[in-house]
Amino acid sequence: MKTQHYILGNWTDGNGEGTPVQDSITGEVFTSVTTEGLDFPSILQYGREKGETLRKMTFQERGNMIKKLAMYLNKKKAQFYEISYRTGATKIDSWIDIEGGFGNLFANASLRKLFPNQSYHVEGEPIDLSRGGRFMAHHIMVPKEGVAVHINAFNFPVWGMLEKCAVNWMAGMPAVVLPAPQTAYLTEAVVKEIIASGILPEGSLQLISGTAKNIIDTVQSQDVVTFTGSAKIGRMLKAHPQLIEESVPFTMEADSLNASVLAEDAAPGSPEFDLFIKEVRNEMTVKCGQKCTAIRRILVPEKYMEDVQIALGKALDKVTVGDPRLKEVRMGALVNHAQRESVKSQVQKIAKTAQIVYGSFDSFEAVGADAEKGSFLRPILLREDHPLKNEAAHITEAFGPVSTLMPYNSIEEAIKISKLGKGSLVSSIFTNDDSIAKEFTIGAASHHGRILTINRESAKQSTGHGSPLPLLVHGGPGRAGGGEEMGGMRGVKHYMQRTAIQGSPTTLTEITGIYQPNSDYKEAEKHPFTYHWEDIQPGMSLKTHKRTLTDGDIVNFANLTWDHFYAHTDITSLDGSIFEQRTAHGYFIISAAAGLFVYPNKGPVAANYGLEDIRFLRPLYHNDTIYVRLTCKQKVDRDSKGKEHPSGIVKWYVEVFDTEDEMVAFATILTMVQKKQTTFVEMTSESISFYLSKLSESVTPKWGTMTPQHMVEHLEFSYRIASGEMQNFDIATPEEYLEKTQETLWNYKPMPREFHMPLMHKGKLEPLQHPDLETAKQKMLEAREEYLLYYKENPDALTKNAVFGFLNKYEWYLLERKHLNHHFNQFGLL
Repeated sequence: MKTQHYILGNWTDGNGEGTPVQDSITGEVFTSVTTEGLDFPSILQYGREKGETLRKMTFQERGNMIKKLAMYLNKKKAQFYEISYRTGATKIDSWIDIEGGFGNLFANASLRKLFPNQSYHVEGEPIDLSRGGRFMAHHIMVPKEGVAVHINAFNFPVWGMLEKCAVNWMAGMPAVVLPAPQTAYLTEAVVKEIIASGILPEGSLQLISGTAKNIIDTVQSQDVVTFTGSAKIGRMLKAHPQLIEESVPFTMEADSLNASVLAEDAAPGSPEFDLFIKEVRNEMTVKCGQKCTAIRRILVPEKYMEDVQIALGKALDKVTVGDPRLKEVRMGALVNHAQRESVKSQVQKIAKTAQIVYGSFDSFEAVGADAEKGSFLRPILLREDHPLKNEAAHITEAFGPVSTLMPYNSIEEAIKISKLGKGSLVSSIFTNDDSIAKEFTIGAASHHGRILTINRESAKQSTGHGSPLPLLVHGGPGRAGGGEEMGGMRGVKHYMQRTAIQGSPTTLTEITGIYQPNSDYKEAEKHPFTYHWEDIQPGMSLKTHKRTLTDGDIVNFANLTWDHFYAHTDITSLDGSIFEQRTAHGYFIISAAAGLFVYPNKGPVAANYGLEDIRFLRPLYHNDTIYVRLTCKQKVDRDSKGKEHPSGIVKWYVEVFDTEDEMVAFATILTMVQKKQTTFVEMTSESISFYLSKLSESVTPKWGTMTPQHMVEHLEFSYRIASGEMQNFDIATPEEYLEKTQETLWNYKPMPREFHMPLMHKGKLEPLQHPDLETAKQKMLEAREEYLLYYKENPDALTKNAVFGFLNKYEWYLLERKHLNHHFNQFGLL
């Protein structure tokens, strides 16, 4: 059996027998990997061409796609755990890899809220290049038109793929993933589900299971290459002539001699001391120490060396090694026999100057497994008493359950020792003294990609030393590779081209999709607040009527808000200030501006969502007159939550002018604006009668087993429940799900086709109550009139529904609209 590739839209095997792959626990060879016969140039070109679909999607579409994929994979996770045990991973290890990978998808999907509702990004603030404001510049970022080639390490076959792909997909770039041969079978299992889901556009993901030594030979300038693995191989790839010739971006995350520091205030017996011991043990044993972020160097005040050594020894004594499927096992195995031998070899190099103070390479009993057949190794702790003299522990990484204890005499010395790793992914310090935390962090930051401080306050919620997080950069300088992965919006931008654009404000408004100051206005035909979200466009503008500010306005605002700042209330104190007369409050100016531009009637604007920018350019005094320009600056999509209709955010640029047309203040306000409801036909008495007139006994449903008369009688039954006539039943939806179920009434999504109504018989039709279809229609319309009359007379009533619980008048209206559209569609009436 071979581990397969997914390339050019198909699953395929490589040629030849390939490299055998072991089960880490049993030593059994159960699959092989080979990339022989694969056409790498065609694979890359296929991704570039097919990537057009992904590039044209908006950030919101990409983000929702990634979120949907995360939810889909989360339902399939059980099968991945079973496969993951073969890698030597315990359940906790697998959780980090599998669900950590899915969590990365969720986190990156949420970034859609930070990007504009278009396929490209507008970065930073506009730049005025002229005194008159008619020539300006901005920066946009568009998806690169190549593929992201991800060359991954063996230790995280799921997380390693998804933490990179989530970012390049969000940017609009397809990926070609090359997992390491040792664990490619787990990556393959996840990719099979991803492809089967049909969620990603074809070409967004291709899988080459195993090493492809010449894949970089044909990368092009629009491609991006990322590498995770050893520094030696990374440096070799980084110098590849094709990368240099085509100026291909190359991101490297290499092995790292990460250090964790116990501060002097964290004495034995303190919470920080205990936290330190626990964290070091975890970082030595999670994933059997096969983590690029694991603690390799343990920096301890010299006076605490013995205490730490003893405490760590006791903590490691509790670590049971064996079959990771067993609950009592705390640490599984290394990935294969070759890796075990590599770790032993590296330990021997460190041991030339350091001494092994815990563990050995002697034979031992693995719980539930054969220690020799599997790739098991006990934790090994070394002690280097002269870290400033001997360099082996600072330059040699044993990629397994191995760490080296070393002393320091001052925080300055700890910083110096931490830097001897020549660049690390992460460092941590355990201290309850914030001044020590600051000194170490600032002093060591130049040589580390991330620094974590832990104390008794943060420990319970801390994600730990070894956990890279999607919204933070993951990488490090020097030996660690000099690259960055993830990092929220920062990570997405690695896969996009930044371009400076110049032109008039009006032109750049059109290009960016964001209104630029001094751009031409697009006069709105109606008040902008009467438009739905889809119909509002950047530049759409309204000029208001004028208002004169009175002395009474200012005094009343002061009394209303209790803002009695002297400039507003004590005109005898103005000498030496910037104010000449009684001055209007800045927030009164904005409030008065809102009074000028707000549309009073109920409409698509659902709520005031906030205020982003506000600036007062000069004081305004009593008897000054102002007017306002309200202009759509930008539209931002959003997810609907709770009981609210789908909506988006509109950012309005509010300019306040005086009678000389001089701008005196400006602000950016946000409103929540409802989207158009285009899914459902509105149901009125006239429209319902019309649709029912089209229904005859001969009409067959598009789905389900109902006859036309069964459907009409079902609707009558629903109206009698809504009006309170029939309430002798229980709510079927569990209480903990009821709120979420009710919230679905507010969205614009159709009802599911094959849903079973709890009050109906399952698997068979209900007995008919009326002699014929026409009678059933009449009875249904009568039941609807009774329902409407009931809520006219009882507008605050709540009646029970078996699925949705207690509903009010408006919620029954929403349910009626969905329900009738559902069944009228079922019978082809709409």
